[in-house]
Amino acid sequence: MLVDARLRPIKDLRISVTDRCNFRCTYCMPLDEYVWIDKKEILTFEEIARLAALFVGLGVEKIRLTGGEPLVRQNLDRLVARLSAIDGLNDLCLTTNGALLAERIEALKAAGLKRVNISVDTLDADKFKQITKRGDLGKVLEGAFAAKKHGLDPIKLNAVIERGVNDDDIIPLVEFSRQNGFAIRFIEYMDVGNANDWTTKKLVSKKEILETISARFALKERGRNHDTAPSVDYDFVDGIGDLGIIASVTEPFCSSCTRARLTADGKVVTCLFSQIGHDVKALLRGGASDEAIVEFLSAMWRGRTDRYSEERWQALRTANYDPKSRKKIEMISLGG
Repeated sequence: MLVDARLRPIKDLRISVTDRCNFRCTYCMPLDEYVWIDKKEILTFEEIARLAALFVGLGVEKIRLTGGEPLVRQNLDRLVARLSAIDGLNDLCLTTNGALLAERIEALKAAGLKRVNISVDTLDADKFKQITKRGDLGKVLEGAFAAKKHGLDPIKLNAVIERGVNDDDIIPLVEFSRQNGFAIRFIEYMDVGNANDWTTKKLVSKKEILETISARFALKERGRNHDTAPSVDYDFVDGIGDLGIIASVTEPFCSSCTRARLTADGKVVTCLFSQIGHDVKALLRGGASDEAIVEFLSAMWRGRTDRYSEERWQALRTANYDPKSRKKIEMISLGG
């Protein structure tokens, strides 16, 4: 089994298929315009599928497709078909803002997609427009219900909670997810990338989120799926609904992180908060053999020591943390 320097195996791969997005969410991609990766530098579906198969051979069991917004890349179902055919891959998921999902879901399901995560930070249409700058809540919810109609399961709604922005939407989102058979995942606001002007003043902790929900609904902690999932999950005592909270800031889970990330332009990244990526595209396009690429990936993972969230939490607790002191890869390139 391939493990890193802290004895963490490699089990999950998140693949960004594009840096482009049709939204401009304030916590992720706040600028109106970006310098986009040149299209010729973006990995082809064939290159992605080849790398994915090699990662599975090293121990990866789950793949998540991300962006940017992955559905702005044309014919994504063709990549899904390639990935779903990889022997040994147990789970294939898509994370999306949902705006294009209704029109793409039939092809994606036919290609082998089993489940989807959809970003829904509020059920207030005007507030949704303010957060996303370009988003139409109606189209997103249409996509969620289309996924349900086509039998994807589970369908998880992801909500990043910011103080003074949507912290009053927690209960409405819980009620909506319970009523409509969706899972709900709340995410602490994080300092991903450099552009979102992260500050602890906007942070709503897992503890606060949990207290808000528990005041209305009785909950029982279930824990982390397989002890490695980023979300701590809870059961509603009445048996209705599926709840999880991702607390990367206040309850870091670096010690159990099994995730690698592949950027749209072919860099392998070993932490969501990384400063650098490892260029595997040069090997792909330089004619390297599978064996050479596997050795490159193996050496990279064996040398992995990342524990940024733990370091950040230690610094925050001693009032010595400046989120701008470390330049990180932007979310638009890295994916979620």
